[in-house]
Amino acid sequence: MEMLHYDFMQRAFCAGGIIALIASVLGVYLMLRRQALMADMMSHVSLAGVAGGAYLHIDPSIMGFVLAVIGALVVEYVRRSFKSYSEISVAIILIGGLSSAVVLMSLDHSLNQGFSSYLFGSVVAVNPTELWLIFAAAAVGGVFFTLFRRPLYQMTFDEETAKTNGMPVNWISLCFSVITGMIVAAAMPIVGVLLVSSLIVLPAALAIRIAPSFSAALILSMAIGLSGVFAGLSASYGLSTPPGGTIALVLLLFLVAGISSKKAVLWLAKKSQAPATEDQVPAFSRIPRMSRDRPESYMNLEE
Repeated sequence: MEMLHYDFMQRAFCAGGIIALIASVLGVYLMLRRQALMADMMSHVSLAGVAGGAYLHIDPSIMGFVLAVIGALVVEYVRRSFKSYSEISVAIILIGGLSSAVVLMSLDHSLNQGFSSYLFGSVVAVNPTELWLIFAAAAVGGVFFTLFRRPLYQMTFDEETAKTNGMPVNWISLCFSVITGMIVAAAMPIVGVLLVSSLIVLPAALAIRIAPSFSAALILSMAIGLSGVFAGLSASYGLSTPPGGTIALVLLLFLVAGISSKKAVLWLAKKSQAPATEDQVPAFSRIPRMSRDRPESYMNLEE
């Protein structure tokens, strides 16, 4: 535990743990809502804010945070304008954010020197200001997901029915987009802009694949995300590798191992020519894979 003697590693583990928990919960909702690319879009918008902040000599982290929230509001407006093609909103805002970042960086070539930490993540980049931003984003996100857990659950599978039942779907969806922007911007110092979606998508992808219920998926996703971040940061320190890429690889290994374990159990059961009982097969092998055509695989398994 020598690495924990350093202040920057203490901040990195604290920030990484907080972000892992809230980002993993967000990832489950994004995956089930078919909005996994929204994390990538928000990260590029946040990068434009970082570039703008550096060019205007304003704290890049705060500017990235603010612009990510503004981008969330814009994407919700565009999404409502293209109701039949909601994915267009992601493409439009992503193009706008990335192109703005490139143009701003080209105006001052000295900006390129300090952008590697924002692109790929760096434990050194987590300063006290960013740690407070991460804590604030996680606190707001935690309150939101706790208070609106059931409405979000219903909206995830059938937004039209939720609206018919009198739920303020538009306002909840708008708040959800803003929370997404805040969490993505806060995660930048840990995994970087280019890999931020890995922290959000990979734990959720494995949890959805193996969890027996929606609640279990949330808990399992948080456990996977937390383990992946801590293992990735430890490996990064020991091997002197970039923390963002190391965390992403660890989470990817978790995903491959989880899916491979399921297939191995099913293959062994088939080879023995005797169907495995429920006590012999892990819970994840009995749960149907989530699909757009079969949302009922979780609809009655919330608790």
